[in-house]
Amino acid sequence: MKAVAHIGIVGCSAEGAALCYRTICAEGAMRLGAHAHPEVSMHTPSLAEYVECLERRDLDGVAALMLASAEKLARAGADFLICPDNTIHAAFSRVAPRSPLPWLHIADVVAAEAGRRGFQRVGITGTRWLVQSDVYPQQLLARGIEAVRPSDAARDEMGRIIMDELVNGVIRPESVAVFRLAIDDFKNHQGCDAVVLGCTEIPLIIDDSNSALPTLDSTRLLARAALDRAVGGCAPD
Repeated sequence: MKAVAHIGIVGCSAEGAALCYRTICAEGAMRLGAHAHPEVSMHTPSLAEYVECLERRDLDGVAALMLASAEKLARAGADFLICPDNTIHAAFSRVAPRSPLPWLHIADVVAAEAGRRGFQRVGITGTRWLVQSDVYPQQLLARGIEAVRPSDAARDEMGRIIMDELVNGVIRPESVAVFRLAIDDFKNHQGCDAVVLGCTEIPLIIDDSNSALPTLDSTRLLARAALDRAVGGCAPD
């Protein structure tokens, strides 16, 4: 059996990183056998450090934090890296050329899935920083898919809910309703055929069962892409 690679997780917010980690461990058994999963290491600086950089639009500072994690994970023996946080991928172009290890890019993974499923016009949800950025428009456009941003009001309210509630593990029915209404608008007024859950905490409250559009779950898609890379041709004994 081929060797299984060691996955390094560059964490940012705890709830999203935990969901990604749990998905790797739970679904690893489907590839490797009961209770088995690839070796996983995670490093996470204080979320406050990332937020401070984002608030002052300091992408160099974001990149420095990501690279510091990358260096520590390389020393821990990781073979490649993932980051289960969409927002900080705005600094990815500053990170990849200086990284000690290769990365999977979360938006590239999601865009590949959108292309595979034949979507043409995709709504973007996430923090206000993510929605304002080119993280998803660039990756989707490369596959001929149009990215659609929410209204300013919806963007701000979703951003507030993510940062004040979801990253702290707080789930409120009225907040779920905000996301559902934004997705309804993508479908009914902006002609979207799918929606990106572009914050790794959003899958905690939105999925295909309560969304008006098919969902692209960035957290689990990244976890599964990492499993694919780590496991390769391995199969359960």
